[in-house]
Amino acid sequence: MNNITIAIDGFSSTGKSTVAKQLAKHLGYVYVDTGAMYRAVTYYAMRQGLISKLDFNKEALIYQLPNIEIRFKFNETLGFAEVYLNGENIEKKIRTLEVSSYVSKVAAISQVRLKLVEQQQKLGQNKGVVMDGRDIGTVVFPDAELKLFMTASAEKRAKRRYAELLERGDQVEYEDVLKNVQERDYLDSNRKDSPLMKAKDAIEIDNSNLTLDEQFKKLYKLAVMTIEDYE
Repeated sequence: MNNITIAIDGFSSTGKSTVAKQLAKHLGYVYVDTGAMYRAVTYYAMRQGLISKLDFNKEALIYQLPNIEIRFKFNETLGFAEVYLNGENIEKKIRTLEVSSYVSKVAAISQVRLKLVEQQQKLGQNKGVVMDGRDIGTVVFPDAELKLFMTASAEKRAKRRYAELLERGDQVEYEDVLKNVQERDYLDSNRKDSPLMKAKDAIEIDNSNLTLDEQFKKLYKLAVMTIEDYE
């Protein structure tokens, strides 16, 4: 069976990572969470005091990029790869609303995108990979055999994200989560470098009214059909 590259793009909190993990597991593919890579850089900037609500020292972050090493290590107990920043497991630390509030600003920096896109392309050079993010089908793998674009209403996405954060034990308000989703949509879609957009040959999936199981079955069927087409 021939391996293919599956590129999943879309708005924040559309469940890209969840379904990408499912597809990778069932297909025996490698899963790469590119959003986690940008979150890792954002977390580094926060910890170094380079970004806050009042200031963002972009030049200092660019200068320190060579000091940032991001790796994924598979956790057999959890069943997926966790993110490591300079040898430290930061999987849980990068999933907070605070990191979410800054990540689009960090991801808009061309030098950051260049560094991470190069890493992403290396991770997927042998195919057999499922990668999700904002520019996978347009920039990272424009020749991917299967491109998917995930979307849902901002309200639906905010409710999902809100429930997820509450389950983690975070103290958040729904209005703050909705505002964050809307702000990220604007920043991701309007940045100059690799803005979020649907690739011309991508299949759009509106999962506003789909259960996780319905979504997975739909995308898995598309993946299998695409793989068979390349046999």
